[in-house]
Amino acid sequence: MQRMKTKYVHEGNYVAEVRVTLLEDETAWSPYLSIEDANRLDDVRDALRQGNLEAAARYGRIYELRPVAHQ
Repeated sequence: MQRMKTKYVHEGNYVAEVRVTLLEDETAWSPYLSIEDANRLDDVRDALRQGNLEAAARYGRIYELRPVAHQ
């Protein structure tokens, strides 16, 4: 069985919203990501870390975080 889930990858001032497929079966590891989806999340994190928003945006939406209040 499979189901879609949105994962959020936070790096620095950016967050990427990436859709992945969770695989479910009878094992104790369930639910889990496919190797491809795990690698995609790693690629997004690397792109955000390097400031390459264009590369990160290939995998999903990118948001910029900024403070709205300061003490």
